[in-house]
Amino acid sequence: MKAQVLEVRSRRDIVDFINSNPISSPGFKIILLALAGVFVDAYDFTSIGIGTAQLQQQFGLSSVQLGSLTAIMAVGSLLGAVFGGYYTDKFGRNKMFLIDLFLMVFAAIGAALSPNFGCLVFFRLLMGIGVGLDIPVALSFIAEFSNMKKKGSNVTLWCPLWFSAASITGLIALPFYFLNQSEHIWRWSVGLGGVFALIVLFLRYFYMNESPLWAAHHLSLEESAKVIRKTYNIQVKVLPQAKSSKSTDISKEKLSYKAIFQGKYKLRTVLASIITFTQSMEYFAVGFYIPTISTILFGKGVIYAITGTIVFNLFGALGGFLGSSLNTRLGVRKLSIIGFVVASVGLLLMGTVGNSYVGISAVLLAAFIFGHAFGPGSQGMTMATLSYPTELRGLGAGFGQGITRVGSILGFFLFPVVLAAAGLYNTLLLLAIVPILGLIATLLIKWEPVGQDVENENPAAASTQKDKKAVMA
Repeated sequence: MKAQVLEVRSRRDIVDFINSNPISSPGFKIILLALAGVFVDAYDFTSIGIGTAQLQQQFGLSSVQLGSLTAIMAVGSLLGAVFGGYYTDKFGRNKMFLIDLFLMVFAAIGAALSPNFGCLVFFRLLMGIGVGLDIPVALSFIAEFSNMKKKGSNVTLWCPLWFSAASITGLIALPFYFLNQSEHIWRWSVGLGGVFALIVLFLRYFYMNESPLWAAHHLSLEESAKVIRKTYNIQVKVLPQAKSSKSTDISKEKLSYKAIFQGKYKLRTVLASIITFTQSMEYFAVGFYIPTISTILFGKGVIYAITGTIVFNLFGALGGFLGSSLNTRLGVRKLSIIGFVVASVGLLLMGTVGNSYVGISAVLLAAFIFGHAFGPGSQGMTMATLSYPTELRGLGAGFGQGITRVGSILGFFLFPVVLAAAGLYNTLLLLAIVPILGLIATLLIKWEPVGQDVENENPAAASTQKDKKAVMA
């Protein structure tokens, strides 16, 4: 059988090859390693949730201090996402992938061994920076190793992995509960996140390769050809006319965050920002505090927190996988609209009639988690990742992740404070405003990235072009 040969005349030949060909075996492994990093990110974010009651008692924390402790990781993630998105585009995906995991290993171990509140806050901040750096890179990697048909569904897989990791935090905590380690469950859970990050760090070091799309835009054609050869195990021939053509020169123009707010990208960025903000705030004000809500519903005790974490997050994993499987058929926008409707109804009903019977509350909470993961929870970062070409993808995903962290900061901080003042059901009723706002914005702004060839766009000319895809209804 004759080996496949890719003849390269310009950067566009490499882009077209990646967009039209199935994922290679090395590329599939790299996508799995990127998703493994997302798993670690989710684990680090949620691992402390099970032991918040014990943590609050050990350090004598007020509800404001507890909200600040959980929010500080989101502050770090905001910083990591905003700056990481820029440097991801500048230095490449692979280098940032190794730096952020090293930081997460160090921070997780430090947090688990923290002797006081101040040290724990510091290490949770560092951990957040690592997560903020990792997620934009991971999603960029997944998008840039996937063909056009699979981009949306592959990127969306980050969400069910997140909820799977959240469930696994409960499974990991369970043995420590039976070993009478309830007081220190949060330390064991947080510390094991460093072990998981270390494993993924070693795997990435030995098996990761640079993104072929990033290479095509930032390296010479000869260097890009080497990446393609290694990734797809094919022969790549850079033609002589390509070497002498000015069209193959690497663009030296520096693109800043201003670029994603110009021309055709403006409304895309607005829509992605609203979806990521609202989905993040609703999740981190409810989903993160599932252990706390479970103890309110079913009874005090860490076993209820652990059981609730395992069971309710499974509905999130189910919703996320279903949303990923339907992404190519329905698109990001329609799935987000459906998910916002389910999440809004779930919170409204739980806030008004949920207190009449524990079983009703449990069903409505499960419905909220499922709807969130099915729609905006899984699709928000997919929107932020797929709406931009490679030159802007790190910036777009980084900004989306930054806006996500603004929402998570508010959700982290406000829930325990409002809960202490107004009670569970009034808090959930108030939070129903968030998905309703997300629904209104998604209905008004009509942009669908799935199936769009954004790689053929010229970011430098964005300010002079009108977006025919994203228009106000």
